[in-house]
This record gives sequence, C-alpha cells and structure tokens, in this order.
Amino acid sequence: MSIPKYKRVVLKLSGEALAGEQGFGLSPSIIKNVAEDVKEIAELGVEVAVVVGGGNIWRGKVGSEMGMDRASADYMGMLATVMNSLALQDSLEQIGIETRVQTSIDMRQVAEPYIRRRAIRHLEKKRVVIFAAGTGNPYFSTDTTAALRAAEIEAEVILMAKNNVDGVYTADPKTDANAVKYDELSYLEVIKEGLAVMDSTASSLCMDNDIPLIVFSISEDGNIKRAVMGESIGTMVRGKG
Repeated sequence: MSIPKYKRVVLKLSGEALAGEQGFGLSPSIIKNVAEDVKEIAELGVEVAVVVGGGNIWRGKVGSEMGMDRASADYMGMLATVMNSLALQDSLEQIGIETRVQTSIDMRQVAEPYIRRRAIRHLEKKRVVIFAAGTGNPYFSTDTTAALRAAEIEAEVILMAKNNVDGVYTADPKTDANAVKYDELSYLEVIKEGLAVMDSTASSLCMDNDIPLIVFSISEDGNIKRAVMGESIGTMVRGKG
C-alpha cells in the first residue's frame, strides 16, 4: 500500500455538503458517505481533524439581513455547527472510528471544550477530532476556524471539500460557461482577485502560516483519500506568489 503524503490534516466540510440535494438539514446518506471517506484515510494512519460549517441549518448572514443582531445570528450559526458535528461523530462511531467533538463554546454535557494540547493528544491516539462552534467568536467564519485550528495543531494541509464544485474557477462555473478552473494558485492571487475560495481572514492566516489548501469536490467517492495520497485533484492553493 502506498504511503499517504500527509500525516495530519484538517478536513473542512461545508454545512451545505451535508444537506445533499435537499439543500437544508442533514442527509443521512451523505453523512454516512463522508464518515466512510474519513474512515478510509484514518485507517491509513492519517491524523484527521474536521471543521464543519452550519449553513445547512442556519446562516448568520441571513439573520443579520433580517435585522437580527449580527453577534446573536453568528452564535446561532455556531450552534448549528455543533449539531452537524454531533451527527458526524455518531456516524463515525457507528463504523468503528473513535471520535471526539471539541467546542469553542463551553457545553460540557455534549462535547469537550477545545483545548489545543488535548486535541493533539487525541490525534496522536488516532482519534478523529471534530472542531465545533467556530472560533467561539462572532464575525469569524468556519473557514477561519479551519485555518486557525490547522495552524494550532500544526496540520500539513487543509482539505476543503466542496459540494458540486471540483476546484477554484475564474468565475462561478454554474452561471458562467467560460469559467476556467485553476490547477494551482497562490493565496495572494486568491485575495487580490477576490476568488470565492475562503474569506480574506482565513486566506491571510493560511498564507502567513504557510498552510497549503486543496479545494476539491466531495461529490465523488474517494476524493478525500486521493487528496491525502497526493494525487492531483481540484485546485492547490499555497504560497504568497
């Protein structure tokens, strides 16, 4: 068996990816497929941390547009990520993968508090760790959470699994037939060109800490393993360019 290219990774999942075609809530079949893909790389000895969004349940931006206080709306979004994280934990443990959920907001009845050293110890023991509740602060996205946690646990790469998009394009491929896919980009290019990869805070954090990012589609089974093994899939973002 070939050796994985990366030993410790952060897998970033959008909440929408867990909703499937219904676009809202949780799709049991999708969560099961994601769990199977995570199990596949965990059994190769890869240390896996996961950050899940909450957009399938609640978006802070939508609440803000409704006139809700932005901080309150964002905290609701953080709670949505906890729900997704617990669902993914349950699916992983049903197939024999020991998993821990750590939250940035203290809720000890349902999950551990986020403690960096404890998270690293879980990873060293080959447990999957799911980071929930964002950074614990409003105004920060789960993309920023993924970048921050990747830096803290010294992950080698962030795997950004997208729903129905297989990389980074010059424009939205769903609306622009002339959109061209990038094979490789620098973080500086992402920021300068305003590409919808991750927000500027997350991009800057990754650039400053030299953390590469692979953007790929989660719709195709086995893509997470391909990314971990170093196969050329999706779009690689790294460096300052």
